[in-house]
Amino acid sequence: MKRDSHPNFNPRIANRKAMYDYFITHKLECGVVLLGSEVKSLRMGRAQLAESFARVEHGELILYGCHIDPYDKAAIGHEPLRPRKLLVHKRELARLQTHTEERGTTLVPLAIYFKEGRAKIELGVGRGKQQHDKRDTIRRKEQDRELRRIMNRRT
Repeated sequence: MKRDSHPNFNPRIANRKAMYDYFITHKLECGVVLLGSEVKSLRMGRAQLAESFARVEHGELILYGCHIDPYDKAAIGHEPLRPRKLLVHKRELARLQTHTEERGTTLVPLAIYFKEGRAKIELGVGRGKQQHDKRDTIRRKEQDRELRRIMNRRT
């Protein structure tokens, strides 16, 4: 079964800007504490991760800046940009805290998806890219794309 058609990964809300702005060194899947109306909105694919980040505070992992649209049919709505608690094991939390203590690193959400009926967030430990690094990434992608075109023409 293809990954895109699997019910656990639909809808998958990706943060495409994160791969452009950061070098991702480690990835981690964690749960997220949501309200019912937030889950309904996520199932409809109505969320944005573009400006979001996570931080370890008081022994908890908190997600900031994740915009989840209010669900239209909900009697009691939710605040779209409220901080949300992320669920991880203590040893994973300690590992993330040591990674983020380094200068220039941050916790970046890469995607939100459903796995076995539960909302999950894929977090990455990212180090910011400089402008020349971004240009190198774009050049490398264009070279790979051109190489694939040439290979497809030959077959």
